[in-house]
Amino acid sequence: MNVTHIQSPYQGNRLHFLQEHCSIEHRLIKRGFDVGFSSLVLLIGAPFLLLLCLLVKCTSPGPIFYGSIRVGRGGKLIKCWKIRSMFQDADKRIKQLLAADPVIREEWTQYRKLKKDPRITPLGKFLRKTSLDEFPQFWNVLKGDMSVVGPRPFLLEELRQRIPESNMVIFCMRPGLTGLWQTSGRSLLSFEERISLEKQYVETYSFLHDLLLIAKTIPMVLFPRGAF
Repeated sequence: MNVTHIQSPYQGNRLHFLQEHCSIEHRLIKRGFDVGFSSLVLLIGAPFLLLLCLLVKCTSPGPIFYGSIRVGRGGKLIKCWKIRSMFQDADKRIKQLLAADPVIREEWTQYRKLKKDPRITPLGKFLRKTSLDEFPQFWNVLKGDMSVVGPRPFLLEELRQRIPESNMVIFCMRPGLTGLWQTSGRSLLSFEERISLEKQYVETYSFLHDLLLIAKTIPMVLFPRGAF
């Protein structure tokens, strides 16, 4: 699937919203912080990332990294990189499970995730619980596809089917590695609650708030809650 642009109902108003709610100075500070912070994390964390890659390769067959197509700023499709946490036949497993169990199908419909997901490898459970599978997304931040803090990237299917036009303001900013939803319960919250939090973040953005959310993310990685 090619990374391209989609026609979002919000795209025509994105620049106006940014000019009204987020000055050029704030945007430059945010981008400068993204580049500096991500470069430092990737440099310091390189040996640890290599160790995780070796563990993935030794514990399950398949590629080390996985690129997931998500919706970025202004409706642009981006490829978010992750350390692979699923078996190679993940799609087959989830289809069979959803077809056979209506209770699990309801859970999937509400959260788009499962507490007991048969697609996830034993090592993948740890990676997801601690969000370490998302470490490669610091590369996405350096590229300019993502930000350190922002709304978490949505699937194209979610944009088309579950996000009303009134909430398209979410896509005026780069999606983030962490954000208000990440530090407020994550998968313990419904999809509607997630949308509300992401919209709140965009409409009340400040750089100081970003620093606070980063500080709150650290204990969330060490003592995860709501991640599955």
